[in-house]
Amino acid sequence: MAAGKGCCSALSRCIFEYETPKVLVIQSKAVGTIHRLIQASIVGYVIGYVCVIQRGYQDTDSVISSVTTKVKGNALAKIPDVGVQAWDVADYIIPSQAENSFFVLTNLIVTQNQTQSTCAELPSPSTICTSDSNCTAGFSNVHGNGIQTGKCVDYSDTVKTCEVKAWCPLEIDTNLPEPAVLADAEEFTVLIKNSIQYPKFNVNKRNILPHVNSSYLKHCTFNRLTDPNCPIFRFRDIVAEAHEDFQDMAVHGGVIGILIDWSCNLDMPENKCVPKYSFRRLDNKYTDNNVAPGYNFRFARYYKDCDDIDKRTLIKGYGIRFDVIVFGTAGKFNMVPTLVNIGAGLSFLSLVSAVCDWVTFTFLKKRNYYSKHKYIHLDESDDTEGTMYGTE
Repeated sequence: MAAGKGCCSALSRCIFEYETPKVLVIQSKAVGTIHRLIQASIVGYVIGYVCVIQRGYQDTDSVISSVTTKVKGNALAKIPDVGVQAWDVADYIIPSQAENSFFVLTNLIVTQNQTQSTCAELPSPSTICTSDSNCTAGFSNVHGNGIQTGKCVDYSDTVKTCEVKAWCPLEIDTNLPEPAVLADAEEFTVLIKNSIQYPKFNVNKRNILPHVNSSYLKHCTFNRLTDPNCPIFRFRDIVAEAHEDFQDMAVHGGVIGILIDWSCNLDMPENKCVPKYSFRRLDNKYTDNNVAPGYNFRFARYYKDCDDIDKRTLIKGYGIRFDVIVFGTAGKFNMVPTLVNIGAGLSFLSLVSAVCDWVTFTFLKKRNYYSKHKYIHLDESDDTEGTMYGTE
């Protein structure tokens, strides 16, 4: 019975207790120093990082962008088994229009006068044969060049391979020209026209700045030191800014990123909002252990000969793909994010007392003395003063 009464009494005290803060002033250099240092750190974080660096007082918007490009340049290309040809932009830009990117052909392997016929497959462990029984009619190897006819034919005086129905003669892509066929492409230029919007702030900008006119565009070329606002870029300079050599890259091809940063502080004059250009290589650089280096693809040009026979010229093209990547964020003062970010930062001040209490009641020599004055338990039944003055 006594135990049950004790439990009820404990439960009653737990339910009907009320805690109220008590201010305890402690004269301690150690705790006082920690207290002020933490306060200064939090205020410095709110002012220095949240407000100044992160611009927490601003409302933000992400960029909306459109990009068009126009490449110019002419060069002589000495193509093996073809000869010397003059190439212009219609020859080496494939396709002529693309979204936020363009490809420049710099090297190629040409297989001329292909027709739909049968011929010996290129030698490999899966195509070398000794008799027709080694070949399967209708079989297609994903690494091959056609559909097997089931015959074993001479590829050379010493080697036999399975015959295939395909575009013959077959392409032999082992003799890649070096240096690149279109080495002069390093002098070609590209005009990049970029229009952006920040719809939340009704801001519209172009990378062709207001002071730029037609006469200026005919003569300028981007240079980070002398002409950083010119929207015309020489390929050699782009690749060099990406820390690559154009002639080396032109042999096997690759991918270069043209990065346009439109990050703007709209609390400043609007003419301060200008694009910042940077360049980097996006694909893996060619190394000795790189199985598939660079960037290449195949395309064909079809025609009919004088006998009305369909023929094609197959081209395995190597080159550099330039990807134009536009990004950025604009910010402008707004009271709502200002109050939210300052309030969130200052809320950390509530941690100062908790940290200082932990240090005081855990590490100081007089921690028991401070604890006795910090936490005092009062009971209404112990109030003799109330009885004395007739309040009960």
